[in-house]
This record gives sequence, C-alpha cells and structure tokens, in this order.
Amino acid sequence: MSDHDTHSAHAHGPITRVGDIPAHDDHDDAGHGSGHDNHAGHGGIGKYLLVFVALCGLTTMSFLTYSPYWPWRNEPHVGWAFMMAVSCTKAMLVVLFFMHVFWEANWKYVLTIPAAMMAIFLALMLVPDIGMRNRMVSQERALYMARGSDVRLLEQAGEAKVLAEPAH
Repeated sequence: MSDHDTHSAHAHGPITRVGDIPAHDDHDDAGHGSGHDNHAGHGGIGKYLLVFVALCGLTTMSFLTYSPYWPWRNEPHVGWAFMMAVSCTKAMLVVLFFMHVFWEANWKYVLTIPAAMMAIFLALMLVPDIGMRNRMVSQERALYMARGSDVRLLEQAGEAKVLAEPAH
C-alpha cells in the first residue's frame, strides 16, 4: 500500500471506493462534518452566557441615562454619545460572538473594512446637505419653519401652565 493510499482515507472529498470511508476525527473544525452545530470549538456555552451578561449590563447602562442617577442629566449630547457608544458595542458583541465572526478566517477583514469605509464616506458626503439645508428654501417653508425663539416660547408657555394649575 503506497503512501498516497494511506492518506486517501483521511482526505476530504467524495468516497469513490468501498473501504474508503474516513474515520471520524474528534479534532475536526467546528461546524464541519455531520451538519450539527458544534460550538465546542467556540469556547462553549460559558462564553455565550458571558456575552449575554455583558449585553444585559450594557442595556442597563444605556437605560440609566434616563434616570436621576445620570451625572450629565442637563447635557443631553453626552447621553446621546454614550448611548451610541453602548449601541455600537452591543452590535459588535452580537456580530462577533452570536454570528460567529470572531472565529472566521481573516477574509472577514476583506469584506468588512471596505464596507465600513464606504459607510463612513457616504455619511460624510451627507454633511454638506445637512449643513446647508436652510440656505435656499421656499417662502412657504420659511414661513412654517421652527426657530430657536419658538422653543423658548413653548418652554415659557409650559412653565406658565404648570404654575397656573391648582394643586390637588
């Protein structure tokens, strides 16, 4: 029996002769073989539970931005930036662990880096449109457009309404 014949029993591919059925190797890559989901190569269920606890903790942190314990209560931009960071972190955890991208080969960078660059490029291309949206508007739109003074008037009207209400 030649060296080629001994390796053909362990090679991947179709079985072409009787007796060439390969023995099941326990060290095969996870997900290959009988089609059953084998997560043992991905760190077991403990890693998934840890990611789940992290997701719950991050959700609690973003929820606390609306609580009286949030130190930057009078600065909504800080809360929005914090919630965006928490949301991006949660999305990254889900993609990496629950979608199994963490264990993929290095070709994942070939797909994700150009897509991320394109998303950033498209977002930056919208900046001039958003920044100059009020430069040329129709007279009708300018008539009904909200202004900063309108917000102050609404706040003053709300305060006056609260003061005018009788106590129950």
